[in-house]
Amino acid sequence: MKFGRILLKVSGEVLTGEGSYGISPEMVDFVAGEIRTVHGRGVQLGLVIGAGNIFRGVAGAAGGMDRASADNMGMLATVINALAVQDALEKKGVPARVMSAITMRNVCEPYVRRRALEHLAAGRVVIFAAGTGNPYFTTDTAAVLRALEIQADVIMKATRVDGVYDRDPEKDPRAVRFEELSYTRVLQDELRVMDAAGISLARDNDLPIFVFNMKVPGNISRAAAGEDVGTLITE
Repeated sequence: MKFGRILLKVSGEVLTGEGSYGISPEMVDFVAGEIRTVHGRGVQLGLVIGAGNIFRGVAGAAGGMDRASADNMGMLATVINALAVQDALEKKGVPARVMSAITMRNVCEPYVRRRALEHLAAGRVVIFAAGTGNPYFTTDTAAVLRALEIQADVIMKATRVDGVYDRDPEKDPRAVRFEELSYTRVLQDELRVMDAAGISLARDNDLPIFVFNMKVPGNISRAAAGEDVGTLITE
């Protein structure tokens, strides 16, 4: 494996499978199986899952809700996704812990950086829930923040396409995939890999970002081994 410690960012939409919302047990099982393969090869894994399959704070605010309230709802939705993935991992024999930035001791651990590092060192997958615990920050930014805090070698963003393109490959067959990009190019061209705050934070701390298609079986392992299955963003 090229990377010894990875922060994997998974969008909530991935968990819907073929549906349009909610959680697909089959898709959660697939994600857990992919993670088990990488974990079995000695890679330490942190995980951040979005909540787009349940509730988006930005969408709620656009619909007239107070932005802070909408973001709080979105953060709580990430806890639901995190618990679903934790359950699937444990059924496959992979030890996992959910750590939430919003304290809810009855269902998961509160996020404490040193405790998270202890879990990783002990071979547990750590699922970071509830974003940063603050409104106005996306789960992309939360993923970069947690990756830096646990000293991850790379942040891997799982998407439904095999990297970053110059235009939407699902709409334009002439779209060209980038093998490598700089943080500055991503920001200047507004390539929408992550929100600008997350990209800027990664750039300021020289944290590589690797974008790949998670729906292809084995791709997490290939990405962790350094194979060319996506787009690498560095300076």
